[in-house]
Amino acid sequence: MNTIWLLAIVVGVSFLATGALRKYALARSLIDVPNARSSHSVPTPRGGGVAIVLSFLVALPILAWTGAITWLLALALLGAGGWIAVIGFLDDHGHIAARWRLLAHFGGAAWALCWIGGMAAFTVFGQDVHLGWFGYVIGAFYLVWMLNLYNFMDGIDGLASVEAICACVGACLVYWIGGYASLGIAPAMLAMAVLGFLIWNFPPARIFMGDAGSGFLGLVLGVLSLHAAWSDPVFLWAWLILLGVFIVDATFTLIRRLLRGDKIYEAHRSHGYQYASRKVGSHRPVTVAISAINLLWLVPVAILVVMRYLDGAVGLILAYAPLVLLAFKFHAGELEVAKKS
Repeated sequence: MNTIWLLAIVVGVSFLATGALRKYALARSLIDVPNARSSHSVPTPRGGGVAIVLSFLVALPILAWTGAITWLLALALLGAGGWIAVIGFLDDHGHIAARWRLLAHFGGAAWALCWIGGMAAFTVFGQDVHLGWFGYVIGAFYLVWMLNLYNFMDGIDGLASVEAICACVGACLVYWIGGYASLGIAPAMLAMAVLGFLIWNFPPARIFMGDAGSGFLGLVLGVLSLHAAWSDPVFLWAWLILLGVFIVDATFTLIRRLLRGDKIYEAHRSHGYQYASRKVGSHRPVTVAISAINLLWLVPVAILVVMRYLDGAVGLILAYAPLVLLAFKFHAGELEVAKKS
């Protein structure tokens, strides 16, 4: 099957599946009801991210069979992604204790790493770093953090969707510039799967992604970044730059909460993007602004790194500096001060 046609089919399947999941959620009363820790004000169905999972995973064997991607990558994403989506789906429908979720997350990460070969060597300030077997350990923590930070950052309408699309489009561009255009097929397919869902999820959202979708996206993006590094280590730096908004906000918020002694597994709304959405009184301006940061700032910096005009570590610092300032500006990780009546 022609890849272009498959891309179009994936968008359509994702769109239709999201609509069906919305009807299912309404019929089963799978509704996110606003509370003191919510960023939304209208009860909204959840679980639409399953459409992303199904449309993307079904496409993987087809891509592998046609030789567009390797079977090793397909098996890594099918096993780990499917497993994480199931855990998220079960958590969306009930509750799984945090310790069991974390164990399942590491299990999914281990599966993916075994198929892609762990972490490739990378270059820091001109020095090659070979991790050997320790790369599997670092890689596992990296994938679990990517999975969870994506859950944390899926808190306002459309944000997790546009972040994934921007990162995937940026990755396709840097792969092409770096001479590995074929690596862009998997992220392009993921972007199309998310696009079909985003039509329903763009603010004001008619359905939410849920843990099944957000955890899946975080893991898949992490696996794609580690896989690409085997072709050229510079691509890992590029992915870290492209995902900078989520990495900086989530990490900055987590560190502040840890230092304050908060229970980090408890729900909250102290991320920078959540403060920003409350300040402007709407989700849409924040989602659009973050899209602009991705496309107008992070993508160009990633391109400079891939073209070797910037060292990867230098590019990362350059890309993250204004994001850290924004985290300060929008009080990421600070306790929310209750309004006086």
